[in-house]
Amino acid sequence: MPLDQKTLAAIRQALDDAERAGANRTADALPLLRGAADRLTELLDGSMAQAVLEEGDSLRAAGQKAGLSENAVGPRLARTPALAAYANAEGRVTAAGVERARYDLETGTPRAAAQPPKPMRFTPRRRTP
Repeated sequence: MPLDQKTLAAIRQALDDAERAGANRTADALPLLRGAADRLTELLDGSMAQAVLEEGDSLRAAGQKAGLSENAVGPRLARTPALAAYANAEGRVTAAGVERARYDLETGTPRAAAQPPKPMRFTPRRRTP
């Protein structure tokens, strides 16, 4: 399955907006760059999920292709709609979870989609004007 063209277009638009905003002041581009990075992360995670679920890649192979360690792949897959329901109690998708997801996909009985956890974000302790 090809990459999501709508998401790619949104990433490109966010980068273009950041370029325009940063022409005068770099700090103005930061929120736009963060948005582009978040969308790119979602696209990368979803693509890894597709690679392990539909294309037969191992967690290690998908991580290696994405430039990530094998340990970084499980939590990222747990944030994807396709594999969130197969995450373990620690919030990771393991090889066993992927095998179960593949089986469910083949039989046409996928688990009910769980709400994937949101990635952690910095929250300031106090607000400064």
